[in-house]
Amino acid sequence: MSYQYHTLKNGIKVIHRSIPGSVAHCGVMVNTGSRDEAPNESGLAHFMEHMIFKGTKKRKAYHVLSRIENNGGDLNAFTTKEETSVYASFLNPYYKQSIELFADVAFQSVFPQKELEKEKEVIIDEIHSYNDSPSELIFDDFENQIFHGHPLGRNILGDVDSVTSFTRKDLFKFIKKNYSTNQMVIASVGNLPMKQLIRWTEEYFGHFKPNDLHPERISFTDYQPSEVNTQKDSHLSHCMIGNQAYGQNDKKRFTMLLLSNLLGGPTLNSRLSMSLREKYGYAYTIESYYQPYSDTGVFGVYFGTEKNMVEKSLQIIRREFKIMREKPLGTIQLHRAKKQIEGQVAIGGESFLNEMLGIAKSHLIYDKVQSIEELLQEMDQITAAQVMDVANEVLDDNKQSTLTYQSK
Repeated sequence: MSYQYHTLKNGIKVIHRSIPGSVAHCGVMVNTGSRDEAPNESGLAHFMEHMIFKGTKKRKAYHVLSRIENNGGDLNAFTTKEETSVYASFLNPYYKQSIELFADVAFQSVFPQKELEKEKEVIIDEIHSYNDSPSELIFDDFENQIFHGHPLGRNILGDVDSVTSFTRKDLFKFIKKNYSTNQMVIASVGNLPMKQLIRWTEEYFGHFKPNDLHPERISFTDYQPSEVNTQKDSHLSHCMIGNQAYGQNDKKRFTMLLLSNLLGGPTLNSRLSMSLREKYGYAYTIESYYQPYSDTGVFGVYFGTEKNMVEKSLQIIRREFKIMREKPLGTIQLHRAKKQIEGQVAIGGESFLNEMLGIAKSHLIYDKVQSIEELLQEMDQITAAQVMDVANEVLDDNKQSTLTYQSK
């Protein structure tokens, strides 16, 4: 895959891959998320993501939303703990107007008071809906437990009290403090020459003044294993077990990804699925995940089961952890684990939308994009000894935290 790069004079980075086809994908990603909020700003980055669509200096909310969607496109946005992105998929003839809209909402949003009050109610409903879904809520609560007292543990949505308190002044203050042109990437995958993309990004983004901020993120250094049990009014009990893991710049992150996928990846023949679900029938849903952040990361295993099966399930999971710590993978096992990752990466790469979002984040973090071939080459070099080393660091019984939602 051949990616082309450009940097505007104000520091905004541009990355593009030209592909044949009638549908294009483009977006803007900025290196700001919920971990960049002050304690009294909980949920503000996510609130900002909603409000940028609610009116600009030259458009009302309806016209912002209609600019792309009236032509059959799909406009969307998301907030994570470290990034915010607005993006769209659209037919090729609407490339230019989509880029113009991104510039308008990114730099010219005015946050009308009437829209602000309406959006508070929308997000409060979103918070209540999320709280009613224990299988989703437990992931955020678990990270709050792992990163206790640190901004990384903060729920992206915030809470009802914080969202209710937000003002227009808070939004403009947050932009001034956190949103920087040198921490922004425009990513594009579509049937367009790079020269044309440069002309349009220069036209619509290039005249904004550079804002060379370098916001300092507080590193997380004080992990303490803990066990939390709480009751939930649900049929199933839900449980997480895991540990602090490696950050985005740690060389062990690829080995951690391989280990997590081997234990509880999306395949039905993962170790935990085969033991907990297929062999014993204790749980319908069992999965592991590894989320790297800029300076640290988190690994966890989630399962949902009957109340009387929680401890038995945890015993099986700890047993699998022990096997990974003490017994090296055989040549065939390691080869199969790598082939599974290779297939999953290849399948994920079939989505040009996912590719566009992926290269935006990669360019934002690493200043470059690692090709699928380079990624697979790094995976192929992982040894069974390296997998054991990572297992002994991350799967150590003494370092595990558990969070359980016990059904009543």
